[in-house]
Amino acid sequence: MPIVIDVDVMLARRKMAVGTLAERVGITPANLAVLKNGRAKAVRFSTLDALCEALQCQPGDLLRWEPSTAAEADVDAAGSGRASAG
Repeated sequence: MPIVIDVDVMLARRKMAVGTLAERVGITPANLAVLKNGRAKAVRFSTLDALCEALQCQPGDLLRWEPSTAAEADVDAAGSGRASAG
């Protein structure tokens, strides 16, 4: 997935534990782990806002885009039923 979530980077910079962040944001540590490990399919703006407030950062400090490799694009296209343009 080309969207990379850097919550763990900001946690390390702020020297904050996952449990502390989850409590401040108002989500379970399990849901924060899903987000932190890149398994989340979506993020609510209210959650992103709470993360930024708790970590004193900007959304761009938590989310970044990386282009997919050609192999990933082919797998994604095959999995969605669309033909590869390559």
